[in-house]
Amino acid sequence: MAHWPLDQLDVRQAGEGIVRLIAWQRGIDRFTDEKLDMFRLRVFHAYANARDAGSVIGFERIFHRLALGPLQQKERLLNKDWDVIVLIVRDSVTAQNPEFMNWLIQTYGRTCRRYEWSVFSILTLSVKSATFDWDQQTHIAVLEEAPGEIAYG
Repeated sequence: MAHWPLDQLDVRQAGEGIVRLIAWQRGIDRFTDEKLDMFRLRVFHAYANARDAGSVIGFERIFHRLALGPLQQKERLLNKDWDVIVLIVRDSVTAQNPEFMNWLIQTYGRTCRRYEWSVFSILTLSVKSATFDWDQQTHIAVLEEAPGEIAYG
């Protein structure tokens, strides 16, 4: 019981009202239909994410902290403008909350850069091995000298 006040300062354990209060203090707003677990993660890592904003490795760390899955960043690609950064993410990440993904770029992305999403899906493929031991036969038709007679060999 004596630990209860200290537990309320830990965003991962505090009640939802306290989490909203700490989020306000850290400048984090909750999105429409955002799950409480993701909201807690964003509030908990707000300072670290702000520190890592604006760098390639920092953006990867933010994705890791928020459990968004793997992220690849491609820059200075042929046939694209120099300021375009392509973010390659799983389709489940963008499908969950597109509003959140736009906020992520606006808040932690690099200034004077444009971002494009490239989405990939992971498919499970199974291959079964089997024996293939069919017999094979070849029949050849041979035409002999006598017209009208065909012999098979």
